[in-house]
Amino acid sequence: MNLPYSLENSTSRILTVSELNRNTKQLLEQNIPLLWVQGEISNLKRYPSGHWYFSLKDSAAQIRCVFFNHKNYAIDWQLKDGMHIEALVLVTIYEPRGDYQLNIETIRQAGLGKLYEAFERLKSKLENAGLFRAENKKTLSNFPKQVGVITSPNTAALRDVIATMQRRTPSLPIIIYPTLVQGKMAATEIVNAIETACQRKECDVLILCRGGGSIEDLWVFNEEIVALAIANSSIPIVSGIGHETDFTIADFVADRRAPTPTGAAELIGQDHSELNHHLKKLFNHLNHSVLRQIERIMQKVDTFSYRLVYPGNKIQRQAIRLHYLTKQLNNISRHAIEKRVWKLNQFKKYLLTNGPNISQTLTHTAKLAMSLNSGFSRYTELRLHHIKSLDLLLAQLNPQLVLKRGYSITYNASDGTLIHHSKQIKPGDNIQVKFAHGSCEAHIKKINNV
Repeated sequence: MNLPYSLENSTSRILTVSELNRNTKQLLEQNIPLLWVQGEISNLKRYPSGHWYFSLKDSAAQIRCVFFNHKNYAIDWQLKDGMHIEALVLVTIYEPRGDYQLNIETIRQAGLGKLYEAFERLKSKLENAGLFRAENKKTLSNFPKQVGVITSPNTAALRDVIATMQRRTPSLPIIIYPTLVQGKMAATEIVNAIETACQRKECDVLILCRGGGSIEDLWVFNEEIVALAIANSSIPIVSGIGHETDFTIADFVADRRAPTPTGAAELIGQDHSELNHHLKKLFNHLNHSVLRQIERIMQKVDTFSYRLVYPGNKIQRQAIRLHYLTKQLNNISRHAIEKRVWKLNQFKKYLLTNGPNISQTLTHTAKLAMSLNSGFSRYTELRLHHIKSLDLLLAQLNPQLVLKRGYSITYNASDGTLIHHSKQIKPGDNIQVKFAHGSCEAHIKKINNV
């Protein structure tokens, strides 16, 4: 439990009576939720302000209660001393006097608890069946062509609906489906009225309404057959039952719920003055938008007209520019040709003054040719002499000539290795001896290493 001030400082700080009462009030209101209390009314007083003051007591205790006018206006039955009630209360303190009291949110006559239990059971059942789901709700037409009202004729609720519809949308037709809205036969008649409206298909939306009353008076709208008829209706249904604080099963099943019959009429009937005002706003907005668009287009036309040129004038300007460019091209070409002619003359003069001596060149060329021939002849003779020397040396080194003088060459018969020392062979080896003409094979019997 959280206190409005710190307990650590409670002994070091002295509170005023006002602070004590204020903190105690906050402590009670923040830590005790709304709860139901039952008891007997005594000392009931109604003040000119509309507030009701009384005590709620039982055989052993009593407590002061206040029922403010903005909460008690929905009670359409008479409170009396000695009456047993059940009250939904907020536990608090009246600060100026420090009186412990109950602020009443709503009351009901004692003994209605069973009805509330039945209400909660049916509500839970239908909710689990999906009758309250938003995706199952039918959409209301923004501009219905005809409205049906299911209620009892000659009642204040019907008069309020008709007056509101005539004030807001006088041109909207209304069809009344008369039915009982209280009593044993009321549920069946309401179901029949809904089915009749769906069969006739003459309305775009239905209003199911009734004025305020006690829970017993409104109990017909908590009947399961009424809830199923609303859910199965092919026409969207708006509920306007009782006062703003009254909730019935029909409110949860209906496609839209209004707090009162008048609220249901306001929900359906578009206010023609508001529509006219909205249409005027739309017209002004559209008018301004069209004017702005026209101005933008006019400005764009002016821009295009400024940029637009008559084709003949444009061709004439192009012809003048072509003539100018042609003249420029001719001038540039003529200047380039003149420049190149001048350069050609300069080269011609240079050739005439610095040209080569042909006869002297021919004489020099002849001398060079003779010198080349002489030098090539000497080089050729030297190369031939060198080749002959190499040929003679090669002939002297030819082993065939050596063999012709009586020498021979010995090879190992097994691997063809040239034998040039006696240590390379041993007794029992086979050798091959090559002569100047032919060869032979021999078998080693003995080796002399001398």
